[in-house]
Amino acid sequence: MGQALQSLVRISSPLRMRSDLHITRKLWHMATGLIGLTVYYKSGLSTDVMATALLIFSACSFLVEFLRLRNEKMNQFLMIFMKPIMRESEKNSVSGMPFYALGVSLSLFFFPETIAVLSVLFLIFADPIASFCGILYGRDKIFPNKSLQGTIAAFTVCYIVTLVYGLIHASPSMNLLVFSIVAGVIGAVSELCSQFVDDNLCIPVISGLGLFLLNFLITVF
Repeated sequence: MGQALQSLVRISSPLRMRSDLHITRKLWHMATGLIGLTVYYKSGLSTDVMATALLIFSACSFLVEFLRLRNEKMNQFLMIFMKPIMRESEKNSVSGMPFYALGVSLSLFFFPETIAVLSVLFLIFADPIASFCGILYGRDKIFPNKSLQGTIAAFTVCYIVTLVYGLIHASPSMNLLVFSIVAGVIGAVSELCSQFVDDNLCIPVISGLGLFLLNFLITVF
C-alpha cells in the first residue's frame, strides 16, 4: 500500500522525490558552487566581503521562503521557475538555497581561506555525488536516508578533492597524503550529519571545523 501511494505521488507530482536521482538538481548544485568560487577568485573580493554578501543573500532567500510558504499563489508562481531543481518535500518547506548560501558564508567567516574553500568544494562535489551513489547503489543503510555506499563515495570524493587541492596549494608530501585521507573521513562524517541538519549548512561548517583542527595536527595549508 505504501509503495503504491509513493508511486502515485511520483506520477501526479511535477516535483522530484528525495529518492529520485534528480540529475538536474545535482548539476545545478555543482554549477552554482563553481560559479560562486569563480566569481570570488576573479573579482578579487576579500573573504569577509564575499561572506557578508552571501549572508545578505541568505537572509533575503529566507525571507522569500517565509513569504512563499504563507502565500499559495506566490508559492505556485515560484514553483513554475524552481520546478527543475526543487523536491516535492520543499514545496511546503524551506528549500536548500538559503542554507547553501548560509553554510558557505559561515565557512568563509570562521575559517582561513584555504580551509574554507576546501570545505566548500566538499559541499559542491561530495554532497551530490554521495547522493547519486547512495540512490543507485545504497543497499546497506546507516540512517534512513544515508547508506554505506553513499558514505564511501563521499569519503572518496573528499579525499581526491583534498589531494588535488593540496597539490595546488602545497608541496607533495606524506603529510599531504595523510591529511587527505583524514579529510576524506571528515567530509564523509559531515555528509552523514546532513541526516539531522540541512546538508548545505552542515557540510561546509562541520567539515570546515574538522579541517581547521586537522591542520593544527598535520600542517599542510
